[in-house]
Amino acid sequence: MTPSQTAERPAPDATSPRVLPLPLTRPLDVLPEDTLERIHEGTLTVLERVGVEVRSDAVISRLEAAGAVADHDAGRVRFPRSTVEEAIAQAPGSLLLAARDPECDLRLDGANGYLAVDGNAAEILDLETDRRRASTKADLAEISRVADALPQIGFLWQPVVARDRPIPTQPLHELHAQFPNTSKHIQLMTAARPEQARGAVEIASIVAGGARALRERPILSSFQTSLSPLTYDGPALEAAAVYAEAGVPSGFVAMPISCATAPATRAAALVQSNAEILAGIASVQLLVPGAPTFYGACGTVMDLRTGAAACGGPEDLLIQMASAQLARRYGIPSSIGTFATGAKSPDWQTGAENGLSVMASWLGGTDMLCGAGLLFGARVYSVVELLLDTELFDLVRSMAVGVEDSDEDLALDVIERVGPGGHFLAEPHTLHHMHEVWKQRFFDRGSWEDWETAGRPQPWERARERARQILAEHEPAPLPSGVEEAIMEVIDAYER
Repeated sequence: MTPSQTAERPAPDATSPRVLPLPLTRPLDVLPEDTLERIHEGTLTVLERVGVEVRSDAVISRLEAAGAVADHDAGRVRFPRSTVEEAIAQAPGSLLLAARDPECDLRLDGANGYLAVDGNAAEILDLETDRRRASTKADLAEISRVADALPQIGFLWQPVVARDRPIPTQPLHELHAQFPNTSKHIQLMTAARPEQARGAVEIASIVAGGARALRERPILSSFQTSLSPLTYDGPALEAAAVYAEAGVPSGFVAMPISCATAPATRAAALVQSNAEILAGIASVQLLVPGAPTFYGACGTVMDLRTGAAACGGPEDLLIQMASAQLARRYGIPSSIGTFATGAKSPDWQTGAENGLSVMASWLGGTDMLCGAGLLFGARVYSVVELLLDTELFDLVRSMAVGVEDSDEDLALDVIERVGPGGHFLAEPHTLHHMHEVWKQRFFDRGSWEDWETAGRPQPWERARERARQILAEHEPAPLPSGVEEAIMEVIDAYER
């Protein structure tokens, strides 16, 4: 291979992409086909016979008028098999999650998965003191700025709650914290009332350049969560309809806890989770036919010693993969709870649980991997853990890229030229492709002596220093002049 031939393909790190996708080349079906179909059939039976409680008679009436079966006395809605199947068929098979920076646009079509900061945690590990405390709007802004600088992060949930802001307008304050601090896509998980959804759509329209621009390029998406078992708040479904009418993708996420808010067996827990998600999807399709939506699952099990959510065990991994497989069966993009270790610090347990979790989400074929940065079962957020989770994502992503087999990659002429007993250190082919080798940022592969001399630093210490550096140096793309002020005017109006 001549130097000129080698130079035809630029080194992978010649440019710095804003977002690194996780290729979903060959998803692994963890459920045999007959098991998958039994879970699907069980789900349809539950939706038709049991239904879901909807805590709003007005919403029940709207769903009844659109084709659901209502029991007003019991506050329950049932979905005939045909209604569910029609809703699944109406839901778009791919989604655009647009961003302020078009280079950060995400197309959810089954080809790639993308990682998100996650959680809505009520507490944060302070970056300087390493002590747990209540989270604030300023914390949310800082985490968003760090995530904006990390190419492993594709989009942003609200990782922490703006607890220092009034609860009714908290979601709007959270958008105000995030939009100036990232030009990536934002997924709002906290606006669960129609008036909050209307305020969020108004803010997103201002940032996007108008309602039509938001519909064409939705820089905001949203989701509502079921209340396990088999319950939805009426305002949450109303909020979903508000988003859908504005063209904002509106998904549904189930978070059941087996042995507590879901049955103990894995199959039954999957049936219930699937029923809750499909009930949400059916509802939004009845209210706004063709609405962009997605399938979200974050199930776990109860810790039998404490009664709390376990988070991080083998059941979680299986639920991740099975839920992604169900979403693929329906042809609907998936959002799967990933990471969210049960550990309380970035330690061995965290690395083991989160490493297995990101591997499971990749093998399962997940479109949206949600959970980077969470500790203690999603109750505490850590910027340090966010960076360590991106290291794990990067490691799995390097595997997912796979093996290219072009003549350039096979390099038979290079092997022949070097021959037995030689080395490849000075070969142009090596110099060109060595940048493709995975490089750690926080893991340590140096000598024992250097590690001792440096004071035995741990990965979390390197991650903390990197977080400090990002906060000191990274400047997100600013909002256009006057936009931030307009956002605050919306918030002030809703607070009044």
